[in-house]
Amino acid sequence: MTQVQFNLNVDVLKEAVVNSNLDMVIKSAVVLVLNEFMEKERDDYLKAAPYERAVERRDYRNGYYERELLMSIGNITLKVPRTRNGEFSTTVFEKYSRCDQALVLSMVEMVVNGVSTRKVTNIVEQLCGKNVSKSFVSSLTHKLDPLVNEWAGRPLNTTYYPYVFADAMYIKVREHNRVVSKAVYIATAI
Repeated sequence: MTQVQFNLNVDVLKEAVVNSNLDMVIKSAVVLVLNEFMEKERDDYLKAAPYERAVERRDYRNGYYERELLMSIGNITLKVPRTRNGEFSTTVFEKYSRCDQALVLSMVEMVVNGVSTRKVTNIVEQLCGKNVSKSFVSSLTHKLDPLVNEWAGRPLNTTYYPYVFADAMYIKVREHNRVVSKAVYIATAI
């Protein structure tokens, strides 16, 4: 029986890991996993493996198209599988979505915490290397309006609250074609 002697120098390995470009390694791993996942989804949809003849086959493979996806680790390019009739849709991202849901939620969280839309676009550009428009960030915050209105309009007299905190913040708003400073009152019951 042949034996292989393997010596591992931990210091050399540690130096190689520290000096490597981990962002590229992570991006490559994410692309590989997502592409394989989408391929598996297409196989499940078709009910047949590649080059397999099956009675229950739903459709046929029809190549791939490339799609960029903006994630918190940066911009990645995926090979999205297609079917001949075009009915297959992957669950990796929503239709027509170009940003990862985690990145979208972090942008919304920044706006909720008082960061301006212009600063959010600058932060996303610095972190991901991809520019998102201020109008895109604003459209994300409009999705929060029903939740905020529901929270702000909830009755405070139905439950006993031992403490009620009130705070105000002045923001600039456009009113009658002028920009004026208005107080926004925030009440929190605990």
